[in-house]
Amino acid sequence: MGLGLVALACVTGGALYLAGHPVHATSAPFTGIWLPHAGPGTPLALAVAALVVLHGPRLAVRLPWRRLLLAAYGGAVAWIVSLALVDGWQRGIAGRLVTRDEYLSEVGGVTGVRVMLRGFSARILDFQPDSWTTHVSGHPPGAFLIFVWLDRIGLGGGVWAALTCVAIAGLAAVAVPVTVRALGDEEGARAAVPFLVLFPGAVWMGVSADGLFTGLTASGLALLAIALTRRNVVAGLGAGLLLGFSLYCSYGFTLLAVLALAVAVLARRTGPPLAAAVIGFAAVVAAFTLSGFWWLDGYQMVTVRYYQGIARVRPYAYWVWADLALAFACAGPVSAVVLRRAFTRLRWAPVIVLPVAALLTILAADLSGYSKAEVERIWLPFAVWLMAGAALVPAPARRGWLAAQALLALLINHLLLTTW
Repeated sequence: MGLGLVALACVTGGALYLAGHPVHATSAPFTGIWLPHAGPGTPLALAVAALVVLHGPRLAVRLPWRRLLLAAYGGAVAWIVSLALVDGWQRGIAGRLVTRDEYLSEVGGVTGVRVMLRGFSARILDFQPDSWTTHVSGHPPGAFLIFVWLDRIGLGGGVWAALTCVAIAGLAAVAVPVTVRALGDEEGARAAVPFLVLFPGAVWMGVSADGLFTGLTASGLALLAIALTRRNVVAGLGAGLLLGFSLYCSYGFTLLAVLALAVAVLARRTGPPLAAAVIGFAAVVAAFTLSGFWWLDGYQMVTVRYYQGIARVRPYAYWVWADLALAFACAGPVSAVVLRRAFTRLRWAPVIVLPVAALLTILAADLSGYSKAEVERIWLPFAVWLMAGAALVPAPARRGWLAAQALLALLINHLLLTTW
């Protein structure tokens, strides 16, 4: 069904283009150019896929927990990098974040962080001399600050930015199983690891800021789960700080409240750790506000900027369902299996509640109308949580579904020259 939806979105997008009603996405519904190609990452990607398919399920069961997490992180980073290198070093990694619309194009103009924050909202709207570039204007300043800080500590330029995005994106393969285990299901956590390593969304994790956001937000939710289940105030404070900062990376991360609530309900505990999380979250909000950026002002401006650009001509009637095809392509065919089994076995268990919560965030983002196209990368922080339900896939079938996940990613990356 999911593959059928992707096919229908491709055919409909092409038909609308030929009929003189373009949906304004190259290779619709995907944002990219049809360009069958291979590169230095091709053999590496095939090797990583083969190793994980053949040995991943067995190692996920047998390895000691900490060694499994190290292997998960290493495998996920290898998968992300190898897919990026299919496009070559310069085009796939070093040059990804130095284009005119990306964050790095604005870094050199920042003379002071406080000055930038105080004037940030005034530069969001387009068609003025000092308008922020597309990515900077479309997000709160936290996302931009990451790259400014990298530059300030001597790690400026496209290579360091790309490597930082990949390094943090890989944390999602650790954070999701840590969350599931902390909530009381180690078997479910172990089952999820190979699927997180071969996550098809890795095509857009390397290299994009959205990959970085995925690792950042997943780590915040993992800390929240640890804080609540172990009554750890320090972890609670860390969770609040990370989730609070995430809110200043993307306006859409208000929807992370759904996943945070799911974690809190599954943990069934509140007390001091939750209070610490609230304090950490409030501290981030206070820091940005006192520095001159009021989140609601930025949000109000970005809703106007959104319709000053290409979103104005992208038809909602197409994208409201084509976006779901992109979500399927990002999460892979196993996501359909996970969700179908989750809805037929509804109960309070991490492997069921977390994927359902992820689906709710995706549906809310979709219906809002503020996610027309490009969601194969924008929804990465939500889609990765669909893999939390991998244990719902029968054990004998997991290698086959892992192969399907890898095949989808390899096909997309080798047939399309993706923008991210």
